[in-house]
Amino acid sequence: MTQVAIEPRPARRALLIANPASRRGARLIDEARGAFRAHGIRCDVRATEFPGHAARLASTLAPDYDLIFTLGGDGTAMDVVGALVSRDQPVGILPGGTGNLIARSLGIPRDIPSAVRALLEGEEARIDLGRLDDGRYFAFAAGVGIDARMVESTPVALKQRLGILAYVLTATRAVLRGEVFEVRATVDGVTHRRTAAMVMVTNFGTVLDQLFALGPAISHDDGILDLCVFSPGNVIDAARIAWRLFRKDFRSDPCILYAPGRRFVIETTPTRNAQADGELLGPTPFAVTVEPLGARLLIPRRD
Repeated sequence: MTQVAIEPRPARRALLIANPASRRGARLIDEARGAFRAHGIRCDVRATEFPGHAARLASTLAPDYDLIFTLGGDGTAMDVVGALVSRDQPVGILPGGTGNLIARSLGIPRDIPSAVRALLEGEEARIDLGRLDDGRYFAFAAGVGIDARMVESTPVALKQRLGILAYVLTATRAVLRGEVFEVRATVDGVTHRRTAAMVMVTNFGTVLDQLFALGPAISHDDGILDLCVFSPGNVIDAARIAWRLFRKDFRSDPCILYAPGRRFVIETTPTRNAQADGELLGPTPFAVTVEPLGARLLIPRRD
């Protein structure tokens, strides 16, 4: 990962784009304001009012600020990051949603004052992005199957009460029901056909604070993305796959397929809803192209 130390500048101005509809966004806005104030940073807050509003705010207001921050879930973060791909402005992600997969993967604390401090005193990093054919971007992963089912079927009330555990419960139910589909995944012109429970085009290799690793040598700054296809035939297969991901054991397995690449086309039979960074994309097929080092993010300093 390409990293550059941030030099302290007392007169910096920050824009915080906050999603009050996210799991913790509304009640954390004042906490974030206070944290910026404690560091001598003038922070202007703009709240999102409708889907896509975060991208519009970022595109319009970002030129007036030194630093851009988001407060909400992964969807809010990616709206802003995607809007600034060509602007070359750093974005700091404050976790205020349910999954917060991007923030977790970058090592950003979930406590807002700690997150603000870690990012203001941290480094800048370039990471790859996935670009969908409709122009939207994702940082963590796009997929179909169990991960999309989590986004599609987890009740809002359960997410508000349990946080990321609500997604785990929905995923467990999907595994126990044995939901599978036929997938045709084309990676850089090479086609793979499988019966699958989950298909991901991923940029990050770990989830849940590195509790699980999705595959071997997956890096978010190597200019490629990675196809991960998981094909359990029964609950025993599913348990073995989970154990291997937990142990980071990537030996050959008939129920797992890995394929790195730069261009991916995912087709399924029957048609299924897909997701990217926690936002539903609509029905398959979908296509992804890597945007090498497309995002400039603030991350905690790594000693």
